[in-house]
Amino acid sequence: MQTTNRIVIAGGSGFLGLNLAEYLTELDYEVVLLSRNEPRRQGTWRFVRWDARSVGEWCRELEGAAAIVNLAGRTVDCIKTPDHCDEILRSRVEATEVLGKAVRNIQTPPPVWVQMSTAHRYGDPPECVCDEDSAFGYGLAPFVAREWEAAYARAVLPEMRQVILRTSFVVGRNGGALSRLSKLVRWGLGGTVGSGQQGMSWIHELDMNRLFFRAITAESMQGAYIATAPKPVSNAEFMRALRKSLKRPIGLPAANWMVRIGAPLLMRTDPELALYGRYCVSRRLREEGFEFSYSDLESALRDIYA
Repeated sequence: MQTTNRIVIAGGSGFLGLNLAEYLTELDYEVVLLSRNEPRRQGTWRFVRWDARSVGEWCRELEGAAAIVNLAGRTVDCIKTPDHCDEILRSRVEATEVLGKAVRNIQTPPPVWVQMSTAHRYGDPPECVCDEDSAFGYGLAPFVAREWEAAYARAVLPEMRQVILRTSFVVGRNGGALSRLSKLVRWGLGGTVGSGQQGMSWIHELDMNRLFFRAITAESMQGAYIATAPKPVSNAEFMRALRKSLKRPIGLPAANWMVRIGAPLLMRTDPELALYGRYCVSRRLREEGFEFSYSDLESALRDIYA
C-alpha cells in the first residue's frame, strides 16, 4: 500500500526533471531526484546520488513512494561517435534495469512507473504523420528506443501501472534544445535548415508536466503515448515562428552541406538532429480527451518569450 506522496524522478537533474520537480513540489508532492550529479538549480526537492547502474542506499527512496518517473539517459545532443552511441544506449537500458532490481528489493513498490521514451522511435519519415499505431523507424534512435522500452518491459513489476511517454521536442524556458536554436536566431542564423520540410513535433513544457502528472495520477492511463502537441510543423515554419517571437525578421538559411560541417565543428552536435525530423500526433491523447494548454506553436513561443 502506498504510504507517502513521494515521487522519485530517476535522472532528474536535467531540463525535464527539474521542470517536473518544480511543478510537482508546487502541488505539495515530496520529490526525490536520483542523479549522478547535483542539480544545476536548487529547490524544495531532495537530491540523492546514484550511479544508475548498481543497487544502493537510494533504493530506500522507492519504499512506499507514490510513483517512479524514469528520465535517465545520456543526452543525444552530441556528436555520434561510437563511444557516445554506446553511452546513449547503455545509460538508458542500465538505468531502467537497475530500477527493476530496486523495486524487487523493497516491501512496498510504487503503484505506477512512468517511463520516458522518444517519438524518434518512429524514425524520420519525410511526409508521413505518425501516431501510436505507426510503423517504427530505422536507425540509431529507433533502435535505442526499442531497447529502452524492452528493458522497461522486463524491469517493471506486473502489478504496477505502466505508462510510456514517447517524448517529442520539449520547448521551455530553462534549457533544452530551444535555448540553442534561440541563440542562432539572435545571431542572425535562424533561417530554414536544409530543405526546411523536415517535421518538428513539439510540446510546451507545461503540457509535458501536465502529461507526466496525468500519467502518475490517472488510473485510466496505461501503455504507450506520444507526448506531443496536436499541430506539428515543418522546420521552415518552426524557425519562422521562433524568429517572430524573438523579433528577428531575418535569419540566414543553412544548406545541408553547411549544417554537416558546422554542427559538429561549432555546435559540437549531430547534424542529423537538425536535418531530419518527424510529424507526430497522439491519437490516444485525443481519444482520451487531454486538452493542451498550448496546442499551436505561436502561442507556446509567445508564452516562453513573453
